[in-house]
Amino acid sequence: MKELELLLDNFWIIKDEDKELFYQIKDAIPEFKNFLAEKLGYHIIQNTQLIKLEKIPGKAEAWMGIQEFDSPMEYAFLCLLLMFLEDKGKEEQFVLSSITEFIEANYPGEKIDWTLFRHRKSLVKVLRFATKMGMLKVDDGDESKFTNDASTEVLYENTGLSRYFTRSFSMNILNYTSYKDFEKEEELDIDKDKGVIRRQRAYRKLLMSPVVYKEGDFDPDFDYIKKQRSSIENDLEKYLGLELHVHKNCAMVVLPQNKTYKSIFPDGTTLNDIILQMNYMITNMVKTGKLKPDNDDIITISKPFFETMVKELKALNSAGWSKEYREMDFEKLYNEIIHFMEMLNMIKVSEKEIKILPLCGKVVGRYPDDFYSKEMEREVALDEAK
Repeated sequence: MKELELLLDNFWIIKDEDKELFYQIKDAIPEFKNFLAEKLGYHIIQNTQLIKLEKIPGKAEAWMGIQEFDSPMEYAFLCLLLMFLEDKGKEEQFVLSSITEFIEANYPGEKIDWTLFRHRKSLVKVLRFATKMGMLKVDDGDESKFTNDASTEVLYENTGLSRYFTRSFSMNILNYTSYKDFEKEEELDIDKDKGVIRRQRAYRKLLMSPVVYKEGDFDPDFDYIKKQRSSIENDLEKYLGLELHVHKNCAMVVLPQNKTYKSIFPDGTTLNDIILQMNYMITNMVKTGKLKPDNDDIITISKPFFETMVKELKALNSAGWSKEYREMDFEKLYNEIIHFMEMLNMIKVSEKEIKILPLCGKVVGRYPDDFYSKEMEREVALDEAK
């Protein structure tokens, strides 16, 4: 169902941005509302301004943060901005200095100093994010100038959407110290029935995570996926046109070739291509016996060995990479590969070693054979020219 896909793929649907789409989704909600409530425990917020599906993950993942943000300070600024907007009416105008004064007065811990470049830069990121999400409108001015000049003024307008940005919690969260506190309370808030908790958590993991691994000798969520595979497959096919792949130690949802979402892997970017090539190298080394998986299909190698693999990968494939990655400093390239693969649950990094996880063997890619033969011919010609 296209409408359900759009709700899953977007943070919210704003009426003023696309009135036709807003009503299209509103009319289709009865077709999948029960599926969302029963299988995922998801609720839909509807009002005259927006439609929002509250997407709660089955398990917190590193990639689930706001991609534009780089530091805890930016998340704190966003929370304070939401508090500031709470007291503003829809279409009410205000200037940038009123936001900076509010943040300076209410920021906990470190004193905010707008003469510091990093503080100004962080606020600009947050303001741009809020504008992109539709919570703010810029009526006059340019907040990017605030990065270099703390006296810059911008006239904003409150759209009224900010009050729907965060979830409404049924419990007091002031004493929470970790994201795990939210996960525990979420389980209590779903239902007292453990069967319902397990079902909804399993569906959430499948739809919100790149892969669901079996954790330990008995993993209730993975066990549910294996035992209810047929029912889950039917639901995913009926409502989303997706495929379910279940293996010995992992399970994942796979998109058919005619489907795409905003954030998928692979997405056609150079870094995604590099990861596919890395995974091909890994699977080839397993086939030739250079790498040996354990009983859980996990391969443990040292960090220096992984670094050697990245060097070999670059030597073999970099001629086909974009200029940015072709000329990138090796340390930066290595760190980007490590970070991205870890974020997608392809590897697990510790102080001295790297564990290569089963997903690496599921998504692989390489250039056509003639690419490598032409590259060899080019190298021979260069050697002869020398």
